[in-house]
Amino acid sequence: MKILITNDDGVRAPGIIALASALKEIADVILVAPESQQSAVGHSITLHKPLRCVELDNFPIDGIKAFSTNGTPTDSILLGIHAVIGEKPDLVISGINGGPNLGADVTYSGTVAGALEGVVAGIPSISCSMGGFENLDYKGCAEFVKILARIVHEESLPDGILLNINYPNIPEEEIKGIKITRLGQRWYDDVVHERVDPRGRKYYWITGKKVLYGRQEGTDSHEIENGFISITPLGLDITSIEYLVNVADMLSCYTGVKSANKSGLKIPYEVFGPTACK
Repeated sequence: MKILITNDDGVRAPGIIALASALKEIADVILVAPESQQSAVGHSITLHKPLRCVELDNFPIDGIKAFSTNGTPTDSILLGIHAVIGEKPDLVISGINGGPNLGADVTYSGTVAGALEGVVAGIPSISCSMGGFENLDYKGCAEFVKILARIVHEESLPDGILLNINYPNIPEEEIKGIKITRLGQRWYDDVVHERVDPRGRKYYWITGKKVLYGRQEGTDSHEIENGFISITPLGLDITSIEYLVNVADMLSCYTGVKSANKSGLKIPYEVFGPTACK
């Protein structure tokens, strides 16, 4: 089995080193990761500058081919497939991230994006993150992902689906089990900080110190808080299928032919969809 791994914390981050160390016991591991921190870059591809991809001769794990790039996690997977390996690996695994990727954060996450690019390429993919920010112990998560990787390799995954793992940062004996979850909610306070530079010009830091979690049972944020490993299947197709009818109904009420709205607004085109405004 051949596994391509990446992350968004940088090629020498402790999470990816722990992951590579565990996976080398079951697979041929190729590591391609950003040379520096790339958190919250999302599913971005570098088009405005040349990319470098340099093999490291002093990576701390023997038997691992490790490459550093000046690009994003998505770039790393593209480079890994097309420039380093020259073919599709059996699995793509992104992580282990230092901190959780829960709820809407998955849309920003470079960790999730690395796995998402694997899905785009038609490769079974996993993203994995620690459910904490301090005093992180990656070993348990790495060992769990090693087992999961073998299962996914044997069973595969549906097209367009990746598994997003959040592993609680608690002693292994305190983990209550695995919950298959849906995305929850997270809220940040103090998101934008306004400051003034020495020349009197305003500038801003986007941050967020305090994190509030949704409390709905069955969501990733709830279950990780309650000591469970969270596994959330994420899909490449983000179409809101259940809302297609609603949108068609809403717009049909504003067509020139069927206009029956209070405001008198009209759309000069016929609306085609699963249903029409009655």
